[in-house]
Amino acid sequence: MNAYIAGLIVPLVILLFRNSNNRKRRGLPADVGGEPGFTVRNHRVTSPLTSLWEDVTTLAELFELTCRKNHDRLLLGTRELISREMESSSDGRKFEKLHLGEYQWVTYGKVFESVCSFASGLVKIGHVREERVAIYADTREEWFIALQACFRRNVTVVTIYASLGEEALCHSLNETEVTTVICGRKELKSLVNIAGQLDSVKRVICVDDDVPSDAASAQHGWTITSFSDVERLGRENPVEADLPLSADVAVIMYTSGSTGLPKGVMMTHGNILATVSAVVKIVPELGTKDVYLAYLPMAHILELIAENLFAAVGGCIGYGTPLTLTDTSNKVKKGTKGDATALMPTVLVAVPAILDRVRDGVFKKVNAKGGLSKALFDLAYARRMQAINGSWFGAWGLEKALWNLLVFKKVQAILGGRIRFILCGGAPLSGDSQRFINICLGAPIGQAYGLTETCAGGTFSDFDDTSVGRVGPPKPSTYVKLIDWPEGGYSTTDSPMPRGEIVIGGPSVTLGYFKNEEKTRESYKVDERGMRWFYTGDVGRFHADGCLEIIDRKKDIVKLQHGEYVSLGKVEAVLLGSPFVDNIMLHADSFQSYCVGLVAVSHPALDEWASKQGIAYSDLSELCSKEETVKEVHASLVKEAKKGRLEKFEIPAKLKLLSDPWTPETGLVTAALKIKRDIIRKTFQEELSKLYAK
Repeated sequence: MNAYIAGLIVPLVILLFRNSNNRKRRGLPADVGGEPGFTVRNHRVTSPLTSLWEDVTTLAELFELTCRKNHDRLLLGTRELISREMESSSDGRKFEKLHLGEYQWVTYGKVFESVCSFASGLVKIGHVREERVAIYADTREEWFIALQACFRRNVTVVTIYASLGEEALCHSLNETEVTTVICGRKELKSLVNIAGQLDSVKRVICVDDDVPSDAASAQHGWTITSFSDVERLGRENPVEADLPLSADVAVIMYTSGSTGLPKGVMMTHGNILATVSAVVKIVPELGTKDVYLAYLPMAHILELIAENLFAAVGGCIGYGTPLTLTDTSNKVKKGTKGDATALMPTVLVAVPAILDRVRDGVFKKVNAKGGLSKALFDLAYARRMQAINGSWFGAWGLEKALWNLLVFKKVQAILGGRIRFILCGGAPLSGDSQRFINICLGAPIGQAYGLTETCAGGTFSDFDDTSVGRVGPPKPSTYVKLIDWPEGGYSTTDSPMPRGEIVIGGPSVTLGYFKNEEKTRESYKVDERGMRWFYTGDVGRFHADGCLEIIDRKKDIVKLQHGEYVSLGKVEAVLLGSPFVDNIMLHADSFQSYCVGLVAVSHPALDEWASKQGIAYSDLSELCSKEETVKEVHASLVKEAKKGRLEKFEIPAKLKLLSDPWTPETGLVTAALKIKRDIIRKTFQEELSKLYAK
């Protein structure tokens, strides 16, 4: 009976798509195999895209092609380090400050020479094709060169976050039986700490020339060489390339994991190439005039795709770090330039947490100035909001140019003043932050939805789509299907939009989890037509124009004592709008009738409030423990909850305020700044118990 009803309803939904004349159709229904559901493809293609370049099926072929085509153009840039200085704060703590100079550039031709030399050098120091290389370092020029060098020898690269804890690091290296590790001086210290627990590491290549003496000790069971020495050995002993096939595994990417030990996702050359091709097709006019600021971890799929993408189109990649991104970043010496000011990029990739902080910082400065300056900003912001909401084309007129000149030019200068497009992924972006980017930076923002398991393939909002809260239509390299989830009350026959668990299919879908067949069988399925599908566990709905909206997460739904369902992620996304919240985790217990919350507070906002209230305190921890502080933060959350139309039972009844920030180094959030729910729950188990005991 259900199949019969679906057979009647789905054609009606398809008809709705075809007759939706009030909006540009960005995604179209598709006929696919596999589990019954409602499937959409990108309007630009009739079948998933595998490669945009004729006769190119691997990343090694693509890189060689682009280097020959753009031989004398600039490719990789790194800032000169002029000095390191230690500065003391008022409480006696010391901070390192960097004085960085201008970017020093290397051409495509020179980079290709380095790649070929390093590939040959790997052979010379004894690494063979069947063995795996791990890259365990911060994002930098050598990371990219090492990656491309491994591809030329058909060597699988294991990517590991530089912020990964020692237990997870040891697990990743041993599980993949890595024999060669490429790392920085900082990461080498962690490697030395676990040397006795490593089963297979034979060689270590240090990216920095000043190798610590204790790391070179024979007792660790490895030989150690500098990156430059491996390149030199390769130049002196060149070896022919051993190029991979499309189906060969290019990367085993270890997720930073929001639960438990990280899982290794196996990505083929074909998987990555399909996603790179799809993004080139979506974003207009990407090419040799574009400059990209690379500062996210390259062990994250978002950054790995971005750098391969900009190299493919002949653009420039300038390296930076999150701590030196702007002129006011923590590690930038006062009076000197941050990375964005020095580079003046045209395209930026960011996770929502970074954009939220830029927005909050700007509004804080505006509010602090007050008076005529604030009034002018508010007027300009309101006018631009009206223009964008009324018509995108109206938003680009003479009035926009005027407001940019009078008001928003200084905001745009924070990121170099030339940003023409921002790609955002890794987590949902709030509507407020999206509008801030559109207005203050004067740039469109493309929201992407994808996972490591789909090689970032999923959906991507179009350049001219100014709607908020949606993640666009499927990328040209994927199909996106919704399937019924009866337990959660979601169905593809729901009105006015089909809803269900999001399943992604196509050439971007990876092979599965390394040495974890049970989890692979659980999450991946191949249909009768040979199409591979990944079951995301996310819940979405399709709008009439074919754009996806993420509305829930299967694992984040908890049933309270009286039968109400709480979607933890949805509530957290709303409550993050409070100025007092730097990060938050909602906790719900099925044996309780209410929720509680752990709040990592925003230091500046709380300090400012306390100062205005005349509240005396010795440190932030003391301020967080005060009853009036908890009441103020709770009132702020209630206000955000009402704005977000949350139910009363979704609002945390009790809070614990935490003074220490949640960073990847603390292990409480991933490199993409998503909370690690299970780890936070275990870390603050005592605090959560007390909240329910009160």
